[in-house]
Amino acid sequence: MKTSRAIVLEAPGKMVLKEFPLPAIGPEEGLLKVEMVGVCGSDVGMYRGKATRAPRPYPIIMGHEIFGTIVEIGEEASKRWNLKEGDRAIVEYAFGCGECYDCKQGKYIHCEAMFTYGSMISCKDPPHLWGAYSEYLYLPPRAMVHKVSDHLPPEAGVLICAVLGNAIRWVQMIGGVSQGDIVVIQGPGQQGLAGVIAAREAGAKKVIVTGMTRDQIRFELAKTFGADEVVDIEKDDPVARVREITGGRMADLVMDVTGNPKGAITAIDLVKKKGTVILPGLYGMDREIPLVLDKIVYKEVRVQGAFSHDFRSVLPAIRLAESGKYPLEKMVTHRFPLKEAEKAIRVAGGEIEGEDPIKVVIIP
Repeated sequence: MKTSRAIVLEAPGKMVLKEFPLPAIGPEEGLLKVEMVGVCGSDVGMYRGKATRAPRPYPIIMGHEIFGTIVEIGEEASKRWNLKEGDRAIVEYAFGCGECYDCKQGKYIHCEAMFTYGSMISCKDPPHLWGAYSEYLYLPPRAMVHKVSDHLPPEAGVLICAVLGNAIRWVQMIGGVSQGDIVVIQGPGQQGLAGVIAAREAGAKKVIVTGMTRDQIRFELAKTFGADEVVDIEKDDPVARVREITGGRMADLVMDVTGNPKGAITAIDLVKKKGTVILPGLYGMDREIPLVLDKIVYKEVRVQGAFSHDFRSVLPAIRLAESGKYPLEKMVTHRFPLKEAEKAIRVAGGEIEGEDPIKVVIIP
């Protein structure tokens, strides 16, 4: 019997290597050989036991930034996904149950059953392989699977859905950035860097990125991706600098991807009257943030939450990645084998001194 090795999160802070039997693949299903999986900031939070929208169904195979090769596919699945064995593919984070109200509305990322990879489905029962910290990944009939070019570097492919696809949805589709807008992105990590690309592609007149003194490498990459200005908030007052850079106009859109509540607070001061603030960062379900709501009222600011990606943002993200216009692979700074997944998470979480990651990936 063929098996797949996988790293299992049995409880916060407890990861073990296990083997699972490969599932039998029916006519509407598939099996992906995982080439590379990204370590998301939410993976770090899961490992640390961070409070989230619902209890975690341990044991869990984490990993939802997925890039690999189709090794087995049913006849109906092949027609539906336009894929065959040997094709390289990426897989979206969410796929949904297909039965709840939101799924029936096409909003599968808000599925009431929370059918998503690497986070809210236990690996306890067959088919087990619901996360990409594994050699193989199970593809159910509702999986959102997309073919990508054979020439696409894995380091770029792994960023398409949950990094570039996120940014396109957050900045362009939800944020509505258009020609001539001024955009401020707080936090020059992977999501912030992808946000620079999304803003530039939308036609933003000026893109400003804020970060900390330790972010010098990220600042340089932000400039490579199209940022016009970078602001070190440990040296300069970001509100004063943005006011200076914009001639007092401030930003049409501010996106906070710092994960720090102070970022959300500052965003209200950085945005112009009748501007938009996008908050996709996960601050913690048990954490309250003291916003001065009168500022939002007087400025008539739109404060909008944003969560994940869907096919509408992933399809343009594929085209953009395949164009080679931006050196996305430069975001990947650390690579680990599957057996060192726990170290990968600790590096991504900033727990190991001397390491300064932008994007950490695992190669099963």
